[in-house]
Amino acid sequence: MPNTEADLAVAAGVIRNIQGQVLLAQRHEQVHQGGKWEFPGGKLKPGESALAGLGRELDEELGIKVQEARFLICVRHRYPELRVTLWVFEVIRFTGVPHGRENQPLAWVGPSELDRYDLPAADRPIVGALTLPAFYPVLEGKGEEEGYRAQFYRLLEQGHRLLYLRARDLPTAAYLSLVEEFGYALKTAGGCLMIRPIDGAQGPGQALGLHLTHSQLHNLSFRPYGWQRVAAACHSLYDLKQAERLGIDFAVLSPVQATLTHPEASPLGWEVVAHWLEKISLPTYLMGGLARCDLDRARRLGAQGLAGIRLFGG
Repeated sequence: MPNTEADLAVAAGVIRNIQGQVLLAQRHEQVHQGGKWEFPGGKLKPGESALAGLGRELDEELGIKVQEARFLICVRHRYPELRVTLWVFEVIRFTGVPHGRENQPLAWVGPSELDRYDLPAADRPIVGALTLPAFYPVLEGKGEEEGYRAQFYRLLEQGHRLLYLRARDLPTAAYLSLVEEFGYALKTAGGCLMIRPIDGAQGPGQALGLHLTHSQLHNLSFRPYGWQRVAAACHSLYDLKQAERLGIDFAVLSPVQATLTHPEASPLGWEVVAHWLEKISLPTYLMGGLARCDLDRARRLGAQGLAGIRLFGG
């Protein structure tokens, strides 16, 4: 991880208080991206690991000792004057009270209010990663409206707030009826219903999200407008790069392992997944032949979490 003016490696931490607010620090005016708000951290020393650098920087900047941290996302961003690799960790446990040891202003901000702050471009993918849940249930294969309705409300009661109504076995009219019902229920609960592109279902004003297939993804030259979130199914690094280029909110990468539903599909395997995730700065769910106990392994590789059908009793 070379630290030069052309190539900078940085560690940053997402720190929460008991109210769930996230800590931001304001950069001094005289430094690069001066005046902007950022997730606390700083540049790594030569040969220093990202986790060690995080602990050192948060001690120097905030006066806290990191006791436990989880890797969240790696962001690679090119500014006109330098390239930044940003290793981001969610700080699970720490001691001390955060305060600006370098006289930098601090602010505790609710996750839904982060967009109001002027963040460096490299920090923007972090906002998406920390506001997305660990699980992304896919509703598929129930055959009739009542089957989907029972599964949806069970998942809603369990606390899931981001769900994908794929339901390719439903007639269009029945699908649109459930979109309206489920979309309203999730909006009321502070969540988002993801749907497949279909005539008659529009995002603006409905707090819906759009989930694209990988072929639909490659037919676009810009991010679809007006949707609360936009996701894409990806099966290759090429797909992931396209999603990243368009500013898609998150991807679903599959199949990681062999599945009963698609036995003809060649599984990617954990090594390939790890290699691809190192090359993108995009929150990504893993799907295919996985169990909930795979969440920790997925997150250690830099995945956002797990998506699936059978994984959630589908």
